[in-house]
Amino acid sequence: MGNETMSVDFLKTKLAEAKVHFERALDCKHTEFDDLYPYMIEHPQFFWYKRYVAWSELLTIVKLCTELSVTWDEQFSQQQKEYIEKRVMSSKVLDCWFETNDSKEHVG
Repeated sequence: MGNETMSVDFLKTKLAEAKVHFERALDCKHTEFDDLYPYMIEHPQFFWYKRYVAWSELLTIVKLCTELSVTWDEQFSQQQKEYIEKRVMSSKVLDCWFETNDSKEHVG
């Protein structure tokens, strides 16, 4: 039973980290991806790819939470939940992710 609690806490932590990673990628801020592929900064497609990687990570963690019956949506606004449920990283997701956030503050 202790492992179940630890697993839920672990998944929620990973979800929060994935959300921050995606939001930092949206803001073109430094992420772990920059450390893995520093040469990509020189290429114009870099920021698109960086966002795609962060979005994929976020969707993967959400999928794991769903499959393990761990609540994932409490960390997101209603609009963000809808974007995640649609699973497609569209221009609307890129343009409106923060506009629907209650605090309207970007990740620091």
